[in-house]
Amino acid sequence: MIKNHLAVMDSLKEYASPKARLTRLLKSGKLIQIRRGLFVDEPSVPGQCLASVVYGPSYLSFEYALSSYGLIPERVPVYTSATFRKNKNKSYETPFGVYTYHYLPVAVYPYGICRKEESGLPYLIAQPEKALCDMVYKVPGISSLKDINHLLLDDLRIEKEDLLRLDSEFIAGIAPLYKSKSVQLLANWFRKELKNA
Repeated sequence: MIKNHLAVMDSLKEYASPKARLTRLLKSGKLIQIRRGLFVDEPSVPGQCLASVVYGPSYLSFEYALSSYGLIPERVPVYTSATFRKNKNKSYETPFGVYTYHYLPVAVYPYGICRKEESGLPYLIAQPEKALCDMVYKVPGISSLKDINHLLLDDLRIEKEDLLRLDSEFIAGIAPLYKSKSVQLLANWFRKELKNA
């Protein structure tokens, strides 16, 4: 179970020295500190279920989501998430893994997110189309359809057949919300490829 500092201290209030008891629990491994003020009492908590708790509001996206959907061939060891209204990207190293957070425009943030569960614990993750848009948004230097094609097929190594199975209408619908030339080019790439298919 995930607990904040106040909840932990409240559960230890009957001890003569709650702080000393907390230190013993941490040393024994009965309580694990994820980051300052945040603890879990179960070492088998799935890492993805902690992503939005470590730093939020956030949802899993980018490389992690694309990998979990089988769109990119690599297994991603970092929990990559999207957030908003932050002026810089964040990264946290925890006993459960590395968590990184990249900011997006607030207008696009709430779209294309689904709730999943692992071991009875919920987590938020981008739908494949949203994860792809988020990914393209954070890659610098995209200025043409040729750049998009290279990014998708060569750099990310996504199979073209898998791309063409995605919901291109959803991508076209949210692309303007990013206010990004690269995401608009992604929508244009889908339009061109589907026309030629």
